[in-house]
Amino acid sequence: MSAPTELPVPDTVDVRSGPEVSDQLLSVLPLLGEWHGEGQAAGTSGDHRFGQWVRFSHDGRGFLAYESRTWRLTDDGKVVGPDVRETGFWRPRGEGDDVELMVVGADGLLELYVGTARTTTSWELATDVVARTPDAPEVTRAVRLYGIVEGALMYAVDRAVGGGELRPTMSARLERLR
Repeated sequence: MSAPTELPVPDTVDVRSGPEVSDQLLSVLPLLGEWHGEGQAAGTSGDHRFGQWVRFSHDGRGFLAYESRTWRLTDDGKVVGPDVRETGFWRPRGEGDDVELMVVGADGLLELYVGTARTTTSWELATDVVARTPDAPEVTRAVRLYGIVEGALMYAVDRAVGGGELRPTMSARLERLR
Protein backbone atom coordinates (compact mmCIF):
# COMPACT_ATOMS: atom_id res chain seq x y z
CA MET A 1 0.00 0.00 0.00
CA SER A 2 1.46 3.36 -0.96
CA ALA A 3 1.42 6.40 1.31
CA PRO A 4 -1.28 9.00 0.62
CA THR A 5 -0.16 12.17 -1.10
CA GLU A 6 -2.29 14.28 1.25
CA LEU A 7 -2.58 13.44 4.92
CA PRO A 8 -6.02 13.90 6.52
CA VAL A 9 -4.51 16.23 9.16
CA PRO A 10 -1.69 18.13 7.43
CA ASP A 11 1.21 20.04 8.97
CA THR A 12 1.97 23.50 7.69
CA VAL A 13 4.92 25.90 7.83
CA ASP A 14 2.71 28.86 7.01
CA VAL A 15 0.31 30.83 9.24
CA ARG A 16 -1.85 31.70 6.22
CA SER A 17 -2.78 28.13 5.24
CA GLY A 18 -3.62 24.90 6.99
CA PRO A 19 -4.76 24.54 10.58
CA GLU A 20 -5.25 27.58 12.77
CA VAL A 21 -2.18 28.43 14.87
CA SER A 22 -2.57 27.64 18.56
CA ASP A 23 -2.18 30.60 20.94
CA GLN A 24 0.30 28.41 22.85
CA LEU A 25 2.80 28.85 19.99
CA LEU A 26 3.20 32.62 20.25
CA SER A 27 6.61 32.40 21.97
CA VAL A 28 8.07 30.18 19.19
CA LEU A 29 5.99 31.31 16.21
CA PRO A 30 8.87 33.20 14.48
CA LEU A 31 10.59 29.81 13.94
CA LEU A 32 7.70 28.50 11.83
CA GLY A 33 8.85 27.84 8.28
CA GLU A 34 11.48 26.12 6.18
CA TRP A 35 15.06 27.34 6.38
CA HIS A 36 18.19 26.57 4.35
CA GLY A 37 21.83 27.57 4.63
CA GLU A 38 25.31 26.61 5.70
CA GLY A 39 27.24 26.20 8.89
CA GLN A 40 30.38 24.97 10.58
CA ALA A 41 30.73 21.85 12.73
CA ALA A 42 33.46 20.60 15.04
CA GLY A 43 33.94 16.89 15.47
CA THR A 44 36.38 14.17 16.39
CA SER A 45 37.55 14.04 12.76
CA GLY A 46 38.07 17.82 12.61
CA ASP A 47 36.04 20.86 11.63
CA HIS A 48 33.94 20.84 8.49
CA ARG A 49 31.36 22.89 6.60
CA PHE A 50 27.83 21.64 6.18
CA GLY A 51 24.66 22.55 4.34
CA GLN A 52 21.36 22.38 6.20
CA TRP A 53 17.61 22.28 5.70
CA VAL A 54 15.35 22.83 8.75
CA ARG A 55 11.56 22.69 8.96
CA PHE A 56 9.38 23.94 11.83
CA SER A 57 5.72 23.02 11.26
CA HIS A 58 2.47 22.77 13.21
CA ASP A 59 -0.82 20.90 12.97
CA GLY A 60 -2.94 23.28 15.06
CA ARG A 61 -1.84 21.93 18.44
CA GLY A 62 0.48 23.63 20.95
CA PHE A 63 3.86 22.45 19.63
CA LEU A 64 6.13 22.86 16.62
CA ALA A 65 7.42 19.75 14.88
CA TYR A 66 11.13 20.09 14.10
CA GLU A 67 13.10 18.33 11.38
CA SER A 68 16.72 18.98 10.40
CA ARG A 69 18.93 17.43 7.73
CA THR A 70 22.55 18.33 7.11
CA TRP A 71 25.11 17.31 4.51
CA ARG A 72 28.89 17.65 4.54
CA LEU A 73 30.49 20.17 2.24
CA THR A 74 34.07 20.50 1.06
CA ASP A 75 35.86 23.81 1.57
CA ASP A 76 34.81 24.83 -1.95
CA GLY A 77 31.13 23.95 -1.33
CA LYS A 78 30.81 20.53 -3.01
CA VAL A 79 28.48 18.04 -1.35
CA VAL A 80 30.39 15.09 0.14
CA GLY A 81 27.46 13.15 1.65
CA PRO A 82 24.88 13.13 4.45
CA ASP A 83 25.70 14.39 7.93
CA VAL A 84 23.67 14.99 11.13
CA ARG A 85 19.93 14.30 11.03
CA GLU A 86 17.52 15.24 13.84
CA THR A 87 13.83 15.34 14.57
CA GLY A 88 11.87 16.59 17.55
CA PHE A 89 9.38 19.00 19.04
CA TRP A 90 9.41 22.54 20.42
CA ARG A 91 6.85 22.77 23.25
CA PRO A 92 6.00 26.09 24.90
CA ARG A 93 5.21 25.58 28.60
CA GLY A 94 2.68 27.47 30.68
CA GLU A 95 1.70 31.08 30.20
CA GLY A 96 5.23 32.55 30.10
CA ASP A 97 8.16 32.27 27.74
CA ASP A 98 9.36 28.85 28.95
CA VAL A 99 9.96 26.26 26.24
CA GLU A 100 11.01 22.62 25.96
CA LEU A 101 12.87 21.11 23.03
CA MET A 102 13.02 17.36 22.53
CA VAL A 103 15.57 16.26 19.93
CA VAL A 104 16.38 12.77 18.70
CA GLY A 105 19.36 12.28 16.43
CA ALA A 106 19.96 9.44 14.01
CA ASP A 107 23.30 8.94 15.79
CA GLY A 108 21.47 7.54 18.86
CA LEU A 109 21.43 10.70 20.97
CA LEU A 110 18.27 11.96 22.68
CA GLU A 111 18.34 15.40 24.30
CA LEU A 112 15.60 17.08 26.32
CA TYR A 113 16.21 20.82 26.65
CA VAL A 114 14.44 23.37 28.83
CA GLY A 115 14.81 27.07 28.36
CA THR A 116 13.15 30.35 27.64
CA ALA A 117 12.45 32.87 24.96
CA ARG A 118 15.04 35.58 25.70
CA THR A 119 13.31 38.02 23.33
CA THR A 120 10.50 37.64 20.78
CA THR A 121 13.06 36.21 18.31
CA SER A 122 15.71 34.44 20.42
CA TRP A 123 15.75 31.33 22.59
CA GLU A 124 18.26 29.81 25.02
CA LEU A 125 17.96 26.17 26.04
CA ALA A 126 20.06 23.77 28.14
CA THR A 127 19.75 20.02 28.49
CA ASP A 128 17.76 18.65 31.39
CA VAL A 129 18.18 15.04 30.24
CA VAL A 130 20.61 13.39 27.83
CA ALA A 131 20.15 9.73 26.90
CA ARG A 132 22.08 7.74 24.34
CA THR A 133 22.45 4.33 22.81
CA PRO A 134 25.70 2.44 23.56
CA ASP A 135 27.37 3.60 20.33
CA ALA A 136 26.13 7.22 20.38
CA PRO A 137 28.44 10.17 21.09
CA GLU A 138 29.28 10.46 24.80
CA VAL A 139 27.47 13.78 25.21
CA THR A 140 26.62 14.58 28.84
CA ARG A 141 25.12 18.07 28.48
CA ALA A 142 24.44 20.70 25.85
CA VAL A 143 23.26 24.26 25.28
CA ARG A 144 21.46 25.61 22.21
CA LEU A 145 21.01 29.25 21.28
CA TYR A 146 18.66 30.25 18.46
CA GLY A 147 17.91 33.71 17.14
CA ILE A 148 16.44 35.41 14.13
CA VAL A 149 18.75 38.23 13.10
CA GLU A 150 17.94 40.42 10.09
CA GLY A 151 15.55 37.74 8.82
CA ALA A 152 18.05 34.85 9.09
CA LEU A 153 17.82 32.01 11.60
CA MET A 154 21.14 31.67 13.38
CA TYR A 155 21.98 29.08 15.99
CA ALA A 156 24.85 27.61 17.98
CA VAL A 157 25.07 24.24 19.74
CA ASP A 158 27.67 23.63 22.46
CA ARG A 159 28.13 20.14 23.91
CA ALA A 160 30.16 18.55 26.72
CA VAL A 161 31.58 15.05 26.48
CA GLY A 162 32.07 13.09 29.70
CA GLY A 163 32.98 15.50 32.48
CA GLY A 164 34.45 18.01 30.03
CA GLU A 165 33.56 21.62 29.43
CA LEU A 166 30.98 22.80 26.92
CA ARG A 167 32.59 23.22 23.48
CA PRO A 168 31.21 24.64 20.23
CA THR A 169 29.77 21.80 18.13
CA MET A 170 27.63 23.35 15.39
CA SER A 171 26.56 26.77 14.24
CA ALA A 172 24.79 27.97 11.13
CA ARG A 173 23.04 30.82 9.37
CA LEU A 174 19.84 29.78 7.59
CA GLU A 175 17.64 31.84 5.26
CA ARG A 176 13.87 31.39 5.16
CA LEU A 177 12.65 29.40 2.17
CA ARG A 178 8.99 29.82 3.11
